[in-house]
Amino acid sequence: MLDSLQYSLHATVPVFLVILIGYLLKRIGWLKPGFVNGADKLNFTVTLPALLFQDIAGTEFYEVFDLKFVLYCAIVTSVCFWSIWGLAKLFLKADEIRGAFVQASFRGSAAVLGTALVMNIYGNTGMIPLMIIGAVPLYNIYSVIVLTFESHDREMNAGGRTHMMKAIKGILTNPIILAIAAGMIFSLCRWKLPVILDTTVGSFAKMATPLALIAVGAGFEGNKALKKLKPAVTASVIKLVIQPVLMLPIALALGFTDAKLVALVIMLGSPTTPSCYIMAKNMGNDGILTSSVIVLTTVLSAFTITAILFVLRSMGMI
Repeated sequence: MLDSLQYSLHATVPVFLVILIGYLLKRIGWLKPGFVNGADKLNFTVTLPALLFQDIAGTEFYEVFDLKFVLYCAIVTSVCFWSIWGLAKLFLKADEIRGAFVQASFRGSAAVLGTALVMNIYGNTGMIPLMIIGAVPLYNIYSVIVLTFESHDREMNAGGRTHMMKAIKGILTNPIILAIAAGMIFSLCRWKLPVILDTTVGSFAKMATPLALIAVGAGFEGNKALKKLKPAVTASVIKLVIQPVLMLPIALALGFTDAKLVALVIMLGSPTTPSCYIMAKNMGNDGILTSSVIVLTTVLSAFTITAILFVLRSMGMI
């Protein structure tokens, strides 16, 4: 039991301590307001793609690819999204917050925080790339769908087809997706980068995790969590507790363990991704509710993810 607790704490606490340090550095003025935007852009376009490319290109993809796992990620993402939207239609009376509520409830920070946690446990990205293939493109598509149809901005709602095309274009040009695809090609063809290029890519890859976590902490705004507290708490419970509790037993029944199971924990139980706020605000949906859920899930996930890993470790599944 003590071993399981230590394992769980060692996996999660260092990650959230770096986030806390980022927050404190912003509070004392060492990190300026423009840092978060710049760091997020650098991480999204350069460092995280470099990390994922290097890990995938250096593995035998024939051996690690698991179609059942990728399909499970896609199916679970779809089931969670349509179920949450359907229930929100039935029970959420304030329709002006529905789109933001649904997106914040189902869309986690699978790439950034997920990569950080798995790197901390295994020393590499594990099954995160396969999980990203199955889930992240659907995150983008479903977010655009719900934010378009639930928008209280008439012009935005009328332009649904335009936004859907932009979403598809965004997926096809997403640096993370492109890096995964390039890594798969290199792995399948057994290609290697020249040493100079490989060392350069490796330098950026090493920056990915600490830079992303410091940026998450620096962008943390606790005062926003006090606004629209009731729907924010409800969305947070759905994101961090209900989805893992319902879907992880199915994953266990299908035989997923170790790195695959940890990747699923991240997919289902990671905090709401900060990009939800940008999308909600720019598509005529509730940005305040979205930011509140991001804040709450980021804080609470330190406890919920630790608890989930503790239980799975105690069961001998990871």
